[in-house]
Amino acid sequence: MLPLQLIPGADTVNVADSAKVALQSVVTEVVNNPSEVLTDLTEKAIQFGLKIVAALVIYSIGAWLIKRVKKILQKIFEKKNTETTLATFVTSLVSISLTIILIILTISALGVNTTSLAALLAAGGMAIGMAMSGTVQNFAGGIMLLAFKPFKAGDFISAQGYMGTVEEVSIVSTKLLTVDNRVIILPNGALSNGNIDNFSTKALRRVDFKFGFEYGIDADKCIAELQNILAADSRILDAKTAGAADPFVVLSELADSSVNFTVRVWVKAADYWGVFFDTNKAVYTTMPEKGFGFPFPQMDVHMKQN
Repeated sequence: MLPLQLIPGADTVNVADSAKVALQSVVTEVVNNPSEVLTDLTEKAIQFGLKIVAALVIYSIGAWLIKRVKKILQKIFEKKNTETTLATFVTSLVSISLTIILIILTISALGVNTTSLAALLAAGGMAIGMAMSGTVQNFAGGIMLLAFKPFKAGDFISAQGYMGTVEEVSIVSTKLLTVDNRVIILPNGALSNGNIDNFSTKALRRVDFKFGFEYGIDADKCIAELQNILAADSRILDAKTAGAADPFVVLSELADSSVNFTVRVWVKAADYWGVFFDTNKAVYTTMPEKGFGFPFPQMDVHMKQN
């Protein structure tokens, strides 16, 4: 309806007349049938009061049920030792969803048509989902990571081209601390869909080496000297340790410029890099003293003269 001052003169008169007629009709009805009008008002008031009571009962019972559901979920998560971030997120999501449903049911109990409200909520949810598609993907990725636990805080992993120790796993991102003290934030959406190399899952790891020596050496003596170097390191395990095997040394390749030996040993995961670097140093310093030299790339050139 237009403001009174914006309505043309004739229309203003018509509106005033209509209001006057309606008011006169109400007054006439009250004067002529006061008991009927009072009864009708009483019935409507009682009906509205009953709707309010029903809405309050529905809301009270619904709020109690939501609290019970939250407590049940918390007990389930505690029993299964679920990641705190995942447990909090799922509990909040369920609580919010149930609260929205409860509000719609309460409003419906008052006699308000909730079809338009539901359509508005659906349209708003779709718009928000489209605007935050990347964030939603990271949420979903975070749930997958926290549910299936391919890694946890403290694990050393390689993922998305980065390698480091996992400092924190949140619902949308994962924080890595690299070996050169950089902090890398990886979105969980891409992380959950990519390859993850977890170096901390198993207690033992195998260290692989390939050493090349010059042609003409005694292969058996070379293998024996390499085994002596390995035996001198107490961190290298043998078959007596469950999950490990004895050090493995073989002549594996006759390359262009060298005779290559493959060495494989098992160590505790924490000793991996120490054994790797120390064994390389020991081979480099010890083997030449035993008469096993390291060759440089070589090429034989044959010249023909016509």
